[in-house]
Amino acid sequence: FSGADLAGGSCAHPTIPGRVSPLLPANHVTMTKGTGLVHTAPAHGMEDYSVASHHQLPMDCLVDESGHFTEAAGPELKNKNVLEEGNEAVIKMLQAAGSLLKEEKYVHSYPYDWRTKKPMIIRASKQWFVNTADVKAAAQDVLKKVKFIPTSAVNRMLEMLDSRTFWCISRQRCWGVP
Repeated sequence: FSGADLAGGSCAHPTIPGRVSPLLPANHVTMTKGTGLVHTAPAHGMEDYSVASHHQLPMDCLVDESGHFTEAAGPELKNKNVLEEGNEAVIKMLQAAGSLLKEEKYVHSYPYDWRTKKPMIIRASKQWFVNTADVKAAAQDVLKKVKFIPTSAVNRMLEMLDSRTFWCISRQRCWGVP
């Protein structure tokens, strides 16, 4: 049967009794990519976030800044590293629930940190945005003190700052990244 036949349906969570998840259409799941039914983790990827936003699903992030499951993930997973003992714990939970159909090794294409060469986990984090004339004026004043080569570039940068309506100051990435 086609995926459209499943639209509007739901499925039970394999390890959390009483938790039901809706079956939702998603443009990023196609006949050539994916396996048909896929999980959605809104806090861990742009496509999933877009689907969840469209359907007004909660954006629960069950992974902390250091890559470990949070308390919200449940006592069996709390404080376990997602990419290490966390994977094994999830497999055991699925086996115990009788919900594991198949297990096999798979090399996932994670993004990698350029310094440590270790896989990174994409996770949502809270942002704060500033929309004030004071911040914009201060940024422009500081920018005027920067030596630009070529000097004509300063005008282009000042114009860009002037046209910007929202600012997001982020500390999510390590300093010194290329």
